[in-house]
Order: sequence, then structure tokens, then C-alpha cells
Amino acid sequence: MEKVTKFAKKEEVERKWLVVDATDQVLGRLAARIAYVLMGKHKPYYTPNVDCGDYVVVINADKVRLTGKKHTDKIHYWHTGYAGGLKQISYGRLLEVKPEKAIELAVKRMLPKNRLGRKMLKKLKVYRGSEHPHAAQNPLEVNIEEIKK
Repeated sequence: MEKVTKFAKKEEVERKWLVVDATDQVLGRLAARIAYVLMGKHKPYYTPNVDCGDYVVVINADKVRLTGKKHTDKIHYWHTGYAGGLKQISYGRLLEVKPEKAIELAVKRMLPKNRLGRKMLKKLKVYRGSEHPHAAQNPLEVNIEEIKK
């Protein structure tokens, strides 16, 4: 009897919508688990060259936390494209002003750096409060810590 490895095709992939509550979650651990779900590694038919992941809706992004002295010591840098346009903001300030951006950046850096990774990132929806506009998709409330890694 032959054992045949099943490879997923993009037409065969079933996508679910998952809602994750970020309240009192550590940013890095939360981002790692979200990236794991976006890539589809939690599914038995995971295939590296196919987008097998689910949609993830993160609520209460403003209640995510950092450990240690990362509020002051960890800095986010970006460049405007103009001469002398290097900008910076501490993660403590970033979490006050744009907590959605902090989660998106953390997850983006954990995904593949290619067009497939960019496609996976589009399935991430992050919201500051507990309300989100994706009720029509019937999302499942999940505890992100329970997803196997």
C-alpha cells in the first residue's frame, strides 16, 4: 500500500474567520500565533507554497501589553522617502497612538518576505475596540493560546 502525500491547491482550501481577543496578551507571543494561523500551519494539509491560512480578526488591540522595558527601549523606525526623513517612535507611544499598527508590524515580520506573505497579511484585520464589521462572515471566537504550535 502506497502512502501518498496530499498537497493543497488554492481552490481546495477552506478558510474560516477567527476572532482573537488581544486583551492582556503579550505582543510577540500573540503575533507569533496569529502568523501561524495566517500561514495555515495549524491545518493538516499545510503546503508552504499555497496560502492555506484562515482570516484573523483581532479585537481590543489597545489592550495588548509589552514585557520588560520595551515601552521605552524598543523603537520603531521608518523613512519618509525624503532627505533626512528617518523617523522613530517608541513602542510605548506607538501602542497609545496606533495599537493596530504595532500588531500588524509584529505579524508582518513573522510572515514570509515574498508575495505570498503579502497575500497572507491581507487576511489580518485589527481593531482597537471590541467591535468589528465582520459579523456577516460568522467568525469563531477562539483562544489563540489553544492553537497548537
